[in-house]
Amino acid sequence: MTIDPNAAAPEVVDRGTWQAEVDALRTREKAHTREGDAIAAARRRLPMVEVDPAITLTGPSGPVTLLETFEGRRQLIAYYFMWHAGRPAAEQCEGCTFFTSQVRELSALHSRDVTYATFCQGPYEESVRYRDFMGWDMPWYSAQDSLDALLAGRGPFVLACYLRQGDRVFETYWTTGRGVEAMDNSYALLDRTVYGRQEGWEDSPAGWPQRWTGTDDPLSADGRPLAQWSRLKAGGCSDDLGTAER
Repeated sequence: MTIDPNAAAPEVVDRGTWQAEVDALRTREKAHTREGDAIAAARRRLPMVEVDPAITLTGPSGPVTLLETFEGRRQLIAYYFMWHAGRPAAEQCEGCTFFTSQVRELSALHSRDVTYATFCQGPYEESVRYRDFMGWDMPWYSAQDSLDALLAGRGPFVLACYLRQGDRVFETYWTTGRGVEAMDNSYALLDRTVYGRQEGWEDSPAGWPQRWTGTDDPLSADGRPLAQWSRLKAGGCSDDLGTAER
């Protein structure tokens, strides 16, 4: 998946000219950062809605309540992972796999009294084998039997934030679609490269490589989610989720 060495590239200029262009762009970047800070401040001022703390999920030891998934912390971030029941790993959600694969080090969240967990929309025993196959170690629960109460018709995938006040639970924020890019760093890094994400919707100069312009999924390669290939090459366990042993 290499870029054509003859692909179009930016104009070559002297360093002074280049730095002047970078400085002009930096002004816009700083304005974008400040607007992001202002939006985050507005999020902190949103009202909240109460959620039944006794809603049941399934974890490694069986049924647990929504309240218990906070693990004693004050706040909870939950990602609602899409699930294709009965299908092998290669046919599970590319986007959910892409974003979840980038959520690794949770210590900074924990230091702010925040728990992060995956609420899978499929059955626990089948989906946790996928978690293990992918080498993820974040808390994993099945929300399959409580999706109507938790999502209230939203989806297909959701990133939601909750606040605990004693034994009461409140939902404070949720997003879906490109909003879940908050979980990601790969796209943020690619956005800083000259060729960007190389996807057809991007506004790029003529001749820039854009390899994903039609029906091809930019988060898959050779019929399976991108993040699975490193697991297979490393000798990861069977990706037959119906028979794999934990």
